Amino acid sequence: MRIVSGIQPTGNLHLGNYLGAIRNWVRLQEQVTAEGGECFFFIADLHAISMPHDASQLAGATREIAAAVIACGVDANKSAVFNQAQVPAHAELQWLLNGTARMGWMNRMTQFKDKSGKNREGASVALFTYPVLQAADVLLYQATHVPVGEDQKQHLELARDIAQKFNNDFASEEDPVFTLPDPMIPPEAARIMSLRDGTAKMSKSDPSEMSRINLNDDPDTMLKKIKKAKTDPEPLPSEAKGLEGRPEALNLVSIYASVAEKSVADVLAEFGGEGFGKFKPALAELLVEHLRPISERFNELKKDEEQIDAILARGAFRAREAAAPTLANAYSALGLLR
Repeated sequence: MRIVSGIQPTGNLHLGNYLGAIRNWVRLQEQVTAEGGECFFFIADLHAISMPHDASQLAGATREIAAAVIACGVDANKSAVFNQAQVPAHAELQWLLNGTARMGWMNRMTQFKDKSGKNREGASVALFTYPVLQAADVLLYQATHVPVGEDQKQHLELARDIAQKFNNDFASEEDPVFTLPDPMIPPEAARIMSLRDGTAKMSKSDPSEMSRINLNDDPDTMLKKIKKAKTDPEPLPSEAKGLEGRPEALNLVSIYASVAEKSVADVLAEFGGEGFGKFKPALAELLVEHLRPISERFNELKKDEEQIDAILARGAFRAREAAAPTLANAYSALGLLR
């Protein structure tokens, strides 16, 4: 089993990133490495340049995300932790796969439409071909499984389509160049919403700091954000059905359930009938205690650039070694001399 997953260096990691993705990375790492498999977790700095960005901030943001991932429990001795820019094979394979990807496939990708907005002609080519780089990210390592959210399933399906067409066109059924990766959608992965709007995902791009719990927030800041989180005047119901039509209440209960590793039903069995005046302090206390060691480790790590750079360099070395055979096979299959 070989797991590959990445995250963009676009600002602080928040509670949604942790509960929705990073905590699952840690669990996968323990399970997969114990069974003799491998995990490759990368900071997607090449993807970051598909959108307008501040070049002077990118390296620092990359280190910061790496520090946060490690603080959450990803062990660089068990998993390869690296940034894409130190593994040129990602960009090389993307170019090789551009010959196999089809315009019709790319035009169906919803993320380009979402991110380019009304100014599609003004968007970068990198944003349009972003899914081909995502395909290269996973195919390069012969990934067997890729942890994805529902919003990323389309891109993994594209990666499978590209791999299948490349294999059909340039390889044999007995000796394919690429493994077709399977999606891994953890049923327990929480969909964490904004603290200011229960219908919108918690996001690093939201201009309001009050909309999210950042992993480097101190306890007082967490308490303040939960206290001011949007709610409604009704008490919590005793059953999950009673949360229908109450997105903010559902979000706070879901956060509690995910952090405590309980079901929503269990949380409502404990707090049903109570108002938010009692529930919010309990949620804030739970968050502070759970995130305190992560926050302390993160704040310690991000001050040590040398240590982070060393971790990324070691991970990149492992990644380059793992990627080399696949890249060489892709060049050879296409008939390119090197």
